[in-house]
Amino acid sequence: MKPETLLGLYRTMQIIRQTEEELARCHQRGLVLGACHTYVGEEAIASGVCAHLTEHDVVFSTHRGHGHALAKGAHPRELMAELFGRETGLSRGRGGSMHLFSPEIGMMGTSGIVGPCILQACGGGYSFKLMKLPHVAVAFFGDGASNNGAFHEGLNMASIWKLPVLFVCENNQFATEIPNAYAAGNPSVGSRGATYGIPGFELDGNDVLEIHRVAGEAIARARAGGGPTLIECKTYRTRAHAEGMGDFTYRTREDVEEWKKRCPIGRVRSGEWEVGSDGKPVAEQFDAIDRDIQTMVKESREYAETSPWPDPNTATNHVYSPSPSLPTPRSPLPTPPIKTFSQATHEALSEEMAKNPRIFVMGEGIGVRGGNFKTTDGLFQKYGAERLCDTPICERGFVGLACGAAMTGTRPIIDFMFADFVMDSVGEIVNQIAKMQYMSSGRLKMPVLLRGCIGIGHSAATHHSGSYYAMYAQVPGLRVVVPSTPADAKGLLKRALNCDDPVLFLEHREILQVKGPVPDGEYEIEFGKASVVREGRDVTVVALARMVHLTLGVCDELEREGISVEIVDPRTVSPLDTETILQSVAKTGRLLIVDEPPAPCGFAAEIAARIVAEGFDSLDAPIRRLTGAFCPTPYSPPLEAVMVPQPKQIADAIRQLIAE
Repeated sequence: MKPETLLGLYRTMQIIRQTEEELARCHQRGLVLGACHTYVGEEAIASGVCAHLTEHDVVFSTHRGHGHALAKGAHPRELMAELFGRETGLSRGRGGSMHLFSPEIGMMGTSGIVGPCILQACGGGYSFKLMKLPHVAVAFFGDGASNNGAFHEGLNMASIWKLPVLFVCENNQFATEIPNAYAAGNPSVGSRGATYGIPGFELDGNDVLEIHRVAGEAIARARAGGGPTLIECKTYRTRAHAEGMGDFTYRTREDVEEWKKRCPIGRVRSGEWEVGSDGKPVAEQFDAIDRDIQTMVKESREYAETSPWPDPNTATNHVYSPSPSLPTPRSPLPTPPIKTFSQATHEALSEEMAKNPRIFVMGEGIGVRGGNFKTTDGLFQKYGAERLCDTPICERGFVGLACGAAMTGTRPIIDFMFADFVMDSVGEIVNQIAKMQYMSSGRLKMPVLLRGCIGIGHSAATHHSGSYYAMYAQVPGLRVVVPSTPADAKGLLKRALNCDDPVLFLEHREILQVKGPVPDGEYEIEFGKASVVREGRDVTVVALARMVHLTLGVCDELEREGISVEIVDPRTVSPLDTETILQSVAKTGRLLIVDEPPAPCGFAAEIAARIVAEGFDSLDAPIRRLTGAFCPTPYSPPLEAVMVPQPKQIADAIRQLIAE
């Protein structure tokens, strides 16, 4: 090994060690405000791997990620400032120890949840494969994550698509306090590579030279198109799971002291090295590095301590990206063509894929087959397998991949067929996709489109009939879209494919073949802008998706009775256009909310609460809700029919409200 390489590895290990030891002291002083998971004893792994990475390669990490950030090039002062909660920190004070972001150097983030980094690295690898870039994505994770479903799903996806990903398991013997020997039926993580058809290695995690060698070969193979590699580095953290936690209820002092003797830094210092290239003994150069790092760490701590606190007025910044301007619409045809809901969304998707080569679609059966609901029919023949990618049945896996892909410059669309299926990936949506822009202080964008069918009908029973839009509307960072007409579906889908926020686009199965006029050419519909579907004088009905059509179906009958109904379709559940509803209620004085899902804690309850808070004086009668039954969806048609509001119930509810 060249002396400069050896010294570089030693320097990185010392930066990590001295920074972590100083952070441990700072935690005792109360300067570190929350958790502090140090990397002491494991420095060889991050140092040996990251020595081969360029600024274009990306790293995805876990809660014990200080060492990965420093090895990737983050400065100790920014790391310390983050743990002190300061504005100058890696995440601008939004993350702390477990959420470190520096995308400028390819440090794509660390996560307090075990496993997502594995899937996100697959997403980075998929982006590089799609864009034909010679870059590599690295996932660092602990032995605990190797027993998580994300491990299986991630390694399987990386294998079948030959993604340029390096999976590095830092086996420090314990997942929090649970020994890996107990937690794993096969505690040899490296040997599992063969299960997925990829190279797997078991290394001494305290031998920086061997890690450097094997990682270098794996990264070179990935750059050349050879696919992923799994490396298990057997190591040990010599400090507690987190600073301040008890350490000797699950392991012994003797074990810790024995592992300290295997210190990766001490091992390098005790080696027999030749004189360095500048003629100075290597030992003297080690000493000079130690002194240099000591000064750097001291100055970094002082910098962090004196850095300003974030401005409280910025606390809610970066939840969403700034909305791009709407395109200038072309002159419409005198008579817009009539299309079905499905044709309109297909047209939108095809047009956007033609314009943007970074858009790709993932889902089960969306390739040659064209999707269960023909959402991608014919697009495989146009754009090929990389942009229309059939997946295994692993919803958590490919949704987590979408997160990493969006972080690295592509625009994934996840077609999950039924909304019920995406529930397997709810953690990736809520904890990762929805929060990524915020946690990175807006430096990472999240242009992910999650689309699928909702709604009761066709005797689909309880696992193919859910809606869930009210649940997802509670998640800051998500846009939740539920269109009811072909024109709205096209305009909203195009908006979703041109914004930088994650969008949950839900299509009611029972209206996919509904027909209507669809404007030609380029147009988008802004999120948070409701549509007044029908104007009226006596009562406002707010409805979504299929309920819009059922309500429209009774309006003429009610008009003949002298009841004039105004229908407001919010079109997006988040953001919700309260203002249009308020204006309508100010005109009619009455409000009925018709919603297919059950009432408790739902969309109808949210609208009622907002109108009472902001428009109480406009009401001439109590707000009424007509919703679905609080019950799982049954199979038999007579049972299924009583689960959702029917036209007669809607008409009767309007009559009763008028009578009050």
